[in-house]
Amino acid sequence: MTLETGQDRSWLWLLTLFTFGSFIEAILYGHLMAFTPLYLPKLGVAPDDVSRWTGLIASVSGIPGLLFLPFWGALADKFSRKPIIIRSFVVHVMVAVFVLLAGNVWLFLIGRALSGLSLGNSGLMMTTLAERVPSRRQGLAFSVMNTATPIGVFVGPLFGGPVVDKWGVPALLAIDAALLLVVILGLAFAYTDTFKSADKRPLLHMAVESVQIVTGSASLRSLFPALFMLFAGWMLAMTYVPIAISELYTGLNKATIVGVILGAGGFVALFLGPLLGSLADRYGLWRILFIGAAGEVLLWPLLALTPGLSAFAVVYALVNGLGSGVFAISFSVLANSTTSSVRGRVMSFAYLPVNIGLLIGPLIGSLVTRSSVFAAFPATAALTAISIAMLVLAYRKQEIAVI
Repeated sequence: MTLETGQDRSWLWLLTLFTFGSFIEAILYGHLMAFTPLYLPKLGVAPDDVSRWTGLIASVSGIPGLLFLPFWGALADKFSRKPIIIRSFVVHVMVAVFVLLAGNVWLFLIGRALSGLSLGNSGLMMTTLAERVPSRRQGLAFSVMNTATPIGVFVGPLFGGPVVDKWGVPALLAIDAALLLVVILGLAFAYTDTFKSADKRPLLHMAVESVQIVTGSASLRSLFPALFMLFAGWMLAMTYVPIAISELYTGLNKATIVGVILGAGGFVALFLGPLLGSLADRYGLWRILFIGAAGEVLLWPLLALTPGLSAFAVVYALVNGLGSGVFAISFSVLANSTTSSVRGRVMSFAYLPVNIGLLIGPLIGSLVTRSSVFAAFPATAALTAISIAMLVLAYRKQEIAVI
């Protein structure tokens, strides 16, 4: 690997800052995902209803923000990206505070629903990176930043589990809010936004045009639904993994055990994510995307067949690491399907597949897990297999998205 020149190194600081922000953001989501099933009984939910409420809360958490999604990219293109990015982390602080103060399950649900107003920040950060990172490093840079999300989601519970067992979920969310404030300060003072907009058109017109850019491109019209299905499977599994662990482990300090197993998956993602990104730079984004997704289809059903907690933990770590790499590569595929002139508005929809997946996956899970929570994992494999077929169609319709 050759050393970067002084000019090339300018993007490394930006990548570090965005990766750190994505990591802390993901820690909050990881804590909410891992410990919601353990916290719901304290909010008055009967033990037999925990699985149903877990799926419902996960499904509705992103819905309110979908209505505003076209405006974030338009606002960034019309004015500046920096305040729109910072806005999302302010919302995360609001979510953490609202949820930790919630006295019943309905207020908890409202607090989770506020998180939808944070959508659009990752797409704008990736757009900025795409403009500054050398083309030969783009796959690696996107993988590093986007691998921070699954790592944070799963490593966060590793350190959060003992906090929950000793002081409870509200104390953990207070720590999350403090870390998010550090991110806000870092973005406010250590990030220089060089983007200059020359677009003087009305905001509503630009927002509508953002939707038209996505729906008007044959490649994007086929790519987005394929990613919806891919992430529906992943979100289905991730919603029910903590419950499956709770059924396999009946001892004390259950939150700590959940955190350890989820954290192990995060550590595997730490290596597999950048590795797949480097392989994608060398052998092609689409090729590695297909291979990684196919590997998930083979591994997910094994979680329903494992004889005990240890075997479950090993298989989960492998499939989560692989899924995290596929997650990161998908954003590179999306970024390369558009031009620089509209990339900001297209990439503001980058996490739309994740949020649609978070809506569809847990809803499917609430149906298939009625007899056994472990039925979630073969269902995940089936959804992933369907997504591969859809991705093949999207690959065949590749074109550059233009206005």
